Amino acid sequence: MIDKINQLKKEIESLTASKAEEIEALRIKYLSKKGEISALFNDFRNVAAESKREVGQLLNELKNNATEKINALREALSDAADENNGIDLTRTAYPQPLGTRHPLSIVRDEICDIFARLGFSIAEGPEVEDDWHVFSSLNFAEDHPARDMQDTFFIQRSPDVLLRTHTSSVQTRVMEHTQPPIRIICPGRVYRNEAISARAHCFFHQIEGLYVDKNVTFADLKQALLFFAKEMFGSDTKIRLRPSYFPFTEPSAEMDISCNLCGGKGCSFCKHTGWVEILGCGMVDPNVLEACGIDSKIYTGYALGMGIERITNLKYQVKDLRLFSENDQRFLEEFQAAH
Repeated sequence: MIDKINQLKKEIESLTASKAEEIEALRIKYLSKKGEISALFNDFRNVAAESKREVGQLLNELKNNATEKINALREALSDAADENNGIDLTRTAYPQPLGTRHPLSIVRDEICDIFARLGFSIAEGPEVEDDWHVFSSLNFAEDHPARDMQDTFFIQRSPDVLLRTHTSSVQTRVMEHTQPPIRIICPGRVYRNEAISARAHCFFHQIEGLYVDKNVTFADLKQALLFFAKEMFGSDTKIRLRPSYFPFTEPSAEMDISCNLCGGKGCSFCKHTGWVEILGCGMVDPNVLEACGIDSKIYTGYALGMGIERITNLKYQVKDLRLFSENDQRFLEEFQAAH
């Protein structure tokens, strides 16, 4: 019997199986009531008394080995099945269309990349703001029209809690806690109480830039804007700066670029002027610097701001702002090759 036990032991150690049915067949062959190991236990009563202790131990070891081997084969088969769980066998055989990045995200990242090459880093801030960071610190007079309910969404019936109307609030937060040199761009969503139409929306996206250091001049601003325009719209792009007014910059200007459709010759898109306005800019007003704890006698700076929707319109000729927020798949699929 000992020879039979040793033979079965070697046989069990070499068992293999690739299917659950094969494993079950092995269990029946060796461990069922009519299996080979059970048959040895039935013959155990015929073993001589002096050998019963040794044979009994060998039989128990054989049964344990067989049980462990069968369980090991089951676990191996189960692990192999788990590795295939990533395949959804109920999935349609037809290829699924891939998603695309939103055109506003594409343009935002492109703008950020251009200014990153000029040494600007990204700064972000809350969309729910207070009056100080949105208006007062930026030199807005108390009776400025932008404070009116027609332009601003106020929260909790409080004149001090509101949805930011521009990302300039991020600039003031940075200036409050950072000493120059400061070189940041601030992308984000802003809100204004306007009627929704093809040309306006109650929320949109801005990117504003700020550079504060010693001896910063308007010439530095002009060169940064020229670099941005050529990188964004092409090397043949020209710019012009027109005097304007913003409470937080002095002097202030609006920047136009040569129409990228007609090359500056004049078309319906640029209203036959050859120029398209894209952003506002200027030198940071000394009152803003002082309000944020920066000595305006030592430091100067420039600021600029643009609407991402505006730049996207110019780049891709999207005529209706509402398309950016309607999630129309047909519209979004047009930008599959844009990134």
